[in-house]
Amino acid sequence: MKFLLKSIIILIIFLKSNEYINAQISQFRVMFFNTENYFDTFDDDKTLDDDFTPAGSYHWTWKKFLSKRDALAKIIIAAGEGKVPSIAGLCEIENRFVLNQLVNETPLAKFNYQIVHRDSPDSRGIDVALLYNPNDFKLLDKNFYAVSQNFKTREILYAKGVFCEADTLHVFVSHFPSKRGGAKTSEPRRIAAATELKRLYDSIMNANSNANILIMGDFNDTPNSESVTEIMQAKDNFDEINGHDLYNLALSLYEKGEGTIKFQGVWELIDLMFVSGNMLNEANKINCIPSDFKIFKASYLFEKDNAYIGKKPKRTYTGMKYNGGISDHLPVYIQLSVKNE
Repeated sequence: MKFLLKSIIILIIFLKSNEYINAQISQFRVMFFNTENYFDTFDDDKTLDDDFTPAGSYHWTWKKFLSKRDALAKIIIAAGEGKVPSIAGLCEIENRFVLNQLVNETPLAKFNYQIVHRDSPDSRGIDVALLYNPNDFKLLDKNFYAVSQNFKTREILYAKGVFCEADTLHVFVSHFPSKRGGAKTSEPRRIAAATELKRLYDSIMNANSNANILIMGDFNDTPNSESVTEIMQAKDNFDEINGHDLYNLALSLYEKGEGTIKFQGVWELIDLMFVSGNMLNEANKINCIPSDFKIFKASYLFEKDNAYIGKKPKRTYTGMKYNGGISDHLPVYIQLSVKNE
């Protein structure tokens, strides 16, 4: 009887201790989404935004803007799958006005999202931006870095903050130059963006080899491209993790044929996430596993692909015709585990 009682007590202590341990680990989500031309309806003399005005070629009206704004808010909330993302990186954002509309004039308002953004030198006026829940991410610093002095493109956004009261997290949001004009012709521009991003990554790592760094964005290149493998030197072997190295979380999905855009019937994965090796260590206060990188595939993001088989992302416009969709890209996200002592 005494042995049985002792065994029961030990079992209760064991279960309670495990409940305690589990209570210290929380899950948080970080997402990225190319919003595809999230423009307001007003003409800006400093940028090439004339097409996205009521008199422009797309006949971009306030009603259409509101529809897109509300749809983007719905996606951000839905991508959290029960808990809104702690951080959301965005690109193809025109300005601060459209961001204020998104976070203040939709159901997102109740989450008190804060904004990191500034107008970039991009000729079309499209920028990168970061939304963050101040309850989860305490912003300490922010900056914007030019890719090159030789051509105009989106800047690289940097934000540093304390993530979920556990540790410092460094976040980069990037939108590499497109393949407009041809992949080979435009490649030097993506190489330049990758070079600057790697320089910024290395500067943080050289100052603190234990740094938690998350990079996300539309890279207009696949996970096996030169800009990713050679310039950014992103690793894809997760058997031996080096905390200082940068790791590519998207390669396994890419090798399975998954993608975030569909071009001429073929899915391509160009919306990517990378983390420092430190974040792949389960003992780290902020950590993740590569398989936690996912593509968000809600049914309302798709439409039938009439030119090819299957489905494709439902865009706002098909050619010059208003299609009522949201984006030609699908969102991506990562689940981060946080240990609080």
